[in-house]
Amino acid sequence: MQNREKRLTHAERVLGFLKGQERPLSAYEILEGLRPEGVTASTTIYRALEKLLDAGQVHRIESLNAWTVCCGGHDDNIPVFAICDDCGNVTEHVDSGFAHSVESLSKRTGFAPNHTVLEIHGRCSECNTAVPAHQ
Repeated sequence: MQNREKRLTHAERVLGFLKGQERPLSAYEILEGLRPEGVTASTTIYRALEKLLDAGQVHRIESLNAWTVCCGGHDDNIPVFAICDDCGNVTEHVDSGFAHSVESLSKRTGFAPNHTVLEIHGRCSECNTAVPAHQ
């Protein structure tokens, strides 16, 4: 029982730490941030992240190998991540049209996806207005 409470505590610490960040973080960045609280092993962070992922509380941004808090509200829809290559800002969006497209493709081809992530790299609106893109 005590070990289970410890894992929950680590998951809560990781989630709380991620909520205070302005960008997604790697597991090692999370570890460094929680080291002052006595978290010293990367396996502790990875276990906590897996627990939070299974609970739908965090997302893994695969192209960045980083983690971010789930904004919620996407239920059966697929979250879409807009990733700014200039400032590093990542925003989560919900687009039911994408989920329908994946479902249609699956029915048409017989392919059964077990995990779907849409990550779009580009420039956010703030970076677009601040400096014109290189031509």
